[in-house]
Amino acid sequence: MKRILVVDDERLTADTLGIIFSKQGFETKVAYSVNEALEQAREFAPALILCDITMPGRDGLELMVELTRQKFAGSILVLTGYFTNLVPAAEQLRKMPQPGHVLTKPCRPEDLLREANKMLAAS
Repeated sequence: MKRILVVDDERLTADTLGIIFSKQGFETKVAYSVNEALEQAREFAPALILCDITMPGRDGLELMVELTRQKFAGSILVLTGYFTNLVPAAEQLRKMPQPGHVLTKPCRPEDLLREANKMLAAS
């Protein structure tokens, strides 16, 4: 079973995405902050992290920098509602060991699941 960690400070969004992936047979955990995500990534060892960028305190870009430093072996799928985040997110994803991808909010669940499955199949 593939493990996915959902990271979003908006609890409703994070919990809903967690349910969507769980119902599709993924083992899913949810984190509401970068610090919580880093802890979950170490303990849970997800194959894919679905990450928001804009969060209070440390943001998703900082999460990716820290995951790179910690040699995270999984993939990252960025989901953002701000077009200003697209270029910085894409630049940071290029530094990751595994290929990543950026999707914009709002995003249909089937598009999100399709991209996640594609990324997991390639890893």
